[in-house]
Amino acid sequence: MSPKLQVVVAPDSFKGSATASEVASAIGGGWSEARPGDTVVLRPMADGGEGTIDAFALAIPGSKRMPITVTGPVGEPVQAEWLLVPGEHSVGTTGIVELANTSGLTLMPELRPMDAQTTGFGQAIAAALDHGVERLLLAIGGSASTDGGVGALRALGGRFLDADGRPIADGGAGLAQLVSVDFSALRPLPEGGAEIVTDVTNPLLAANGAAAVFGPQKGADMHQVAELDRGLASLVRVVGAAAHRSERSDGTLLADPEAPGAGAAGGTGFGLALWGAIIRSGAETVADAVGLDRDIAEADVVITGEGRFDAQSAAGKVPSFVLALARKHETFPLLVAGNIGADPEDFAASVSLSDLAGSSHAAIENALAFLWAAGRALANGGAEPPEG
Repeated sequence: MSPKLQVVVAPDSFKGSATASEVASAIGGGWSEARPGDTVVLRPMADGGEGTIDAFALAIPGSKRMPITVTGPVGEPVQAEWLLVPGEHSVGTTGIVELANTSGLTLMPELRPMDAQTTGFGQAIAAALDHGVERLLLAIGGSASTDGGVGALRALGGRFLDADGRPIADGGAGLAQLVSVDFSALRPLPEGGAEIVTDVTNPLLAANGAAAVFGPQKGADMHQVAELDRGLASLVRVVGAAAHRSERSDGTLLADPEAPGAGAAGGTGFGLALWGAIIRSGAETVADAVGLDRDIAEADVVITGEGRFDAQSAAGKVPSFVLALARKHETFPLLVAGNIGADPEDFAASVSLSDLAGSSHAAIENALAFLWAAGRALANGGAEPPEG
C-alpha cells in the first residue's frame, strides 16, 4: 500500500442496527482516526431494500425528498417519502420509490402475512407520476406482504375482481377470490420507463418462489405458505387469460412468473413486470447511479459490508458486487460484517462486529461504536475493541 491511500467505503445497511449511511460514516471515521492522511470517500450502498433512497440522496446532488402520507401495509396511515432526482443532459427527472418505507416489514407492529399489502407503494409511485417524473426506479426489498403487487397495481388504476365483480380483499388472502382483472384504466409508464431494483432472483411460484422462501420471514406458517402460493398461481392464470383482452396493445401486461426476480417482495416483482417495468440487479443499479465503478477504479482500498455475511451474500448482495468491482480494478478489498457465517476468503481482510463485541447482542446494541472500531482495526491491520 502507498503511504497515503484513497479509500472507498461502500457498505449496505446493517438491518436493525444502522443505515448504510451510518455504517459508512462510522467505518470511515474509524479508518480516518487511525490514518488521518488518507482520503476516505463514503459511498453507502443498497440493493433495493431499506436505505435505497438514502444512498441515492447522498450520492446525487440536488436530490429532493418528497414527503407523502400513504396507506400502510395493513391499512394504517404511514408517513413516507419518495426521492426526486434531477435530470442530467438528455435524461429527465427520476422518481425513486422505496417499498420498505411505504409497505415494509419494519412498519408492522405485528406480522400479518395474509393481510399485508402494497397499496402504499403504489400510491407513492402514483405521486411520483403526478409530479411528472420521466423515469422511475422502484426499490422493492423489505416487503411485509405476499400480494403479488396487486395493492400497488390497484393504486395505479388496475382492478382485481371476484366472481361477483367486486374488488377482492387486500393482501395475499384476497388472491384466492380473484376471478377477473381490468387493466383498462392502469396508468401508463413514464416516458423513460420504470426499473425494478431488487437483489432477489427467486421466481414467483413453487419451492423457490415468493411464498415458500419469504413467507415464513413475514410470519406465514406452513398452511399459509401453501395458501399464498396458490393465490399467486391464481393471479398468473387470471392475468394470463386476460392479457389478450386488454385494451392496452403494447404488450406490457405479459410477465414471466419464472423470470429471476418475479418473486421479489411477495411477487411485487411480477406485478410490476405486468405493468411493464424491467427487473434489474439492485446493487448494480445503485452502483451505476453513484459512480461506484469510477470511485473504486481510482482507489487503493475499498471496504464493503452488511449485517450478516453468509452463503447468500454471493447471490447479488452488495458485498459480492463490490468485490467484483475491486477485482476488476485490482483494488484491495476489505469486509466488515455484523456476523460472518461464510468464509470471507476472497477479501484481503475482514472484521466481525460480533467477534469485536463478544456477542451478536452486544454488537447490535452498540453497532456504531463497533463499526468505528472495525474501521480503525482494518486501517491498523488487525482487530481491536472500541475504546471506552
